Amino acid sequence: MSENNYLQVDHLVKYFGDDRAVDGISFGIPEGKFLTLLGPSGCGKTTTLMCIAGLHKPDAGEIRIGSDPVTSIEKRINTAPEKRNIGMVFQSYAIWPHMDVSQNVAYPLEIRNMAQSEIDDRVAEALKIVGLTDMADKNATQLSGGQQQRAALARAMVFRPRLLLFDEPLSNLDLKLREQMRVELKRIQHEIGITSIYVTHDQAEALVMSDEIIVMSKGHIEQTGGPHSIYARPVNKFVSDFIGVANLTEGRIVSNGGGGAGTIEISQGGESVQLPCLLADGLAEGDDAFLSVRPENVDASRQPKDGPRIEGEVIQSVFLGNCLDCRVKWGEFEWKVLAHSRERLRVGEKVYVRLDPDHTLAVRP
Repeated sequence: MSENNYLQVDHLVKYFGDDRAVDGISFGIPEGKFLTLLGPSGCGKTTTLMCIAGLHKPDAGEIRIGSDPVTSIEKRINTAPEKRNIGMVFQSYAIWPHMDVSQNVAYPLEIRNMAQSEIDDRVAEALKIVGLTDMADKNATQLSGGQQQRAALARAMVFRPRLLLFDEPLSNLDLKLREQMRVELKRIQHEIGITSIYVTHDQAEALVMSDEIIVMSKGHIEQTGGPHSIYARPVNKFVSDFIGVANLTEGRIVSNGGGGAGTIEISQGGESVQLPCLLADGLAEGDDAFLSVRPENVDASRQPKDGPRIEGEVIQSVFLGNCLDCRVKWGEFEWKVLAHSRERLRVGEKVYVRLDPDHTLAVRP
């Protein structure tokens, strides 16, 4: 693990009864960066966040913020949540309805017995950052959902925590507002520079907002990387299927040409084809694998082109303006294709499918 990480989690384990919710995971994040824990419900992401916050006590492992261990089961350290200097933004906003916006934001400073002049300055600064200066005197119940979330963010950062944690903070907002708030949250986090950890099951949020993403499943880390690498180079079937849309079909590695490249063979209805691909780490000749390729990297045309190709029948063609969202049937498998609108592919037509070898992956099952 890097010594440069501001937050470091090592071999974290958390049980609920016999259920091992977090299974020995380790990761770190440099100071000022935005890390997202991404995965389906029950994967352990929120439990991990709660352990970092001190709201759950782990059964094993260590958590360090800066140079300070705040949790170490071996060393019998478990710093109380209120002494970790961590800000949290919850799904439910947790805005107090009997207070106005400025009072909500000021509360963390008041319980720290700060001077009123400093409280006023910090509240004004926080409200300006989140764009709520004009709402300072409004009662919390007069705010929209997006404004309440901004107020919750201002309250979480006003005392200048060393770490900011987000637990699915946008899931209660409608789609349009959620999309706006993704950009706003990232802008604000970048502006204030607080190291942040964000929990979500929404892959679009993770891709838009994160410097780094950890994909989790069943208490384990499946893959860690930047948004582009997670999307473009998933390491296994789970990540490929969970992140975005992918064509996934079973196959077998028939060659490993070195340098991360090889050949995978796939079959349907007695017809087999061998396709050049990039290999996930650890795959060798003869291994079972899954072919994974995004729809935008699949070409369908009436005329055959150079290289390996698959003949199929168009069973869906939906015009989306700049492209056609198509399904091409090959045996029992349906290729998802984003074709150029100039192709004008029609249902019932025979077409040739070709996969971009630079974006066709063989991934682990």
